[in-house]
Amino acid sequence: MSDFFEVASSRRSVKVYDPQAEISQEELTELLQTAGRAPSAWNLQQWHFLVFHGKDVQEKLLPIAYNQKQIVEASAVICILGDLEGYQNIDPVFDPQVEANEITPELKEILAGQINGAYKRAEYPRDAAILNSSLAAMQFMLAARAKGFDTCPIGGFNASALVEAFDVPKRYLPTMLITIGRKLEEGRPTDRIPVENLITFAK
Repeated sequence: MSDFFEVASSRRSVKVYDPQAEISQEELTELLQTAGRAPSAWNLQQWHFLVFHGKDVQEKLLPIAYNQKQIVEASAVICILGDLEGYQNIDPVFDPQVEANEITPELKEILAGQINGAYKRAEYPRDAAILNSSLAAMQFMLAARAKGFDTCPIGGFNASALVEAFDVPKRYLPTMLITIGRKLEEGRPTDRIPVENLITFAK
């Protein structure tokens, strides 16, 4: 097992990839399965992964991502979609637990009430979609690094054009793109603000 602290400290945002390097669908699925183990509010897993795997679809994505070369040079690109309707996962998430006697039907109803109440708040669906899908995105990048791949999260793309070009249902909000592949150049080293400047211990 890779040492987590080595994985976390060695992760860099790589923008120059070996265009000949390949990643299999099975490898991508394994990494996304690990990404899907990320925590989420009520375990609703408010994310969906739109996978661009193949130069044809990556070329189609290229202008939507403002012609960033890494889109086509990477082995694949993942669009992290946040789920604006996470409440629709209540039954798929909790029914198996009820059937396995892990929770009672009464507890499921209590949790469903909490969830439906939250989703009635105007700001909650978008906030929950971005927050929870971002957790899955970070887990994907760490999993990729542990397997020897490099990644880069990309916020610079035309989300509305992506939705239109790839028929993304209204249920989902594009959160970010993540390129994945084998680096040709090291990611640019970056300094960090001293952590002491970013910590306040509450009193």
